Amino acid sequence: MNILVTGGAGFIGSHTIVELYHAGYNSIIIDNFSNSEPTVLDGIEKIIGVKPVIFNGDCNDADLLSTLFNKYDIKGVIHFAASKAVGESVANPLKYYHNNVSATVTLLSVMLKFSIPSLVFSSSCTVYGEPDLLPVTEDTPIKVASSPYGNTKQICEEIIRDTVAAENNFKAISLRYFNPIGAHESALIGELPKGTPSNLVPFITQVGAGLRPELQVFGNDYNTVDGTCVRDYIHVVDLAKAHVAAINLLVKSENNNQKYRVYNIGTGNGNTVLEVIKTFEGITEKPFNYKIMPRREGDVTAVYADVSLSEKELGWKTEKSLKEALVDAWRWQLSLK
Repeated sequence: MNILVTGGAGFIGSHTIVELYHAGYNSIIIDNFSNSEPTVLDGIEKIIGVKPVIFNGDCNDADLLSTLFNKYDIKGVIHFAASKAVGESVANPLKYYHNNVSATVTLLSVMLKFSIPSLVFSSSCTVYGEPDLLPVTEDTPIKVASSPYGNTKQICEEIIRDTVAAENNFKAISLRYFNPIGAHESALIGELPKGTPSNLVPFITQVGAGLRPELQVFGNDYNTVDGTCVRDYIHVVDLAKAHVAAINLLVKSENNNQKYRVYNIGTGNGNTVLEVIKTFEGITEKPFNYKIMPRREGDVTAVYADVSLSEKELGWKTEKSLKEALVDAWRWQLSLK
């Protein structure tokens, strides 16, 4: 069964390609390599023994999407392709509305034109903003987004929900996932940010490898155990398996009365930035250089998931710990030297 994976050469997408293969799916990738490298395809091929089918392009390109749906019998789409840095979105919001919202509208339009019935959307816990209560459930109120990035995820969820309501033969799942970290245990694929990393763990591993002098920790005066922000850090392989579980539910389930569903995808536990740093220090057995800085615009104090619904309905749960994720991320970083 063929699944189109947009952004399939990216961090989460590449790991999902591997897990889709193990689950018996064939993946067709579309990626413009704006935040990935073609070399990731070599890593995927070494892991699964099959060269991925990929098209270099953008999800705003309706003609390319039409070509793919004409050429391949595609049963569902997993939509990762998007810009994803909170800080950059604050500085350059129009880029985010074009890359994230416009591209999703184009993708949905072409999917409906070719009667592609199933979509798994890569959403984010940022849709919750600053939650009043923790852990966050799927029923937690959606607040005004704290960044344009978070707002694009809110808008896309609304567009998908409305599309599902209007179309009798279209189903979708939005996976609101928390903070993906780690790498494949083979160290053949992992997070490979272009330029300065916008996510915590690749910055940590680059500092550990001596590629950067120190990590800037934004704020130590939050209302948390050590003053630094709390996030729910999930191993990327666990996250990839959640996407397989979601596509299984859409394309294989015979009892599919509920057309649009939303699931939190996390570990159910939160860790502070300093806890992540201390865990990494334990792995490397070396002191880690960091500097406390003022708070960063757009950051929320704490967010972590209640994952009981995804465990119940997707039949999925995380298997890997924070330490395992950091060990894999560090192994991946060392492989890049």
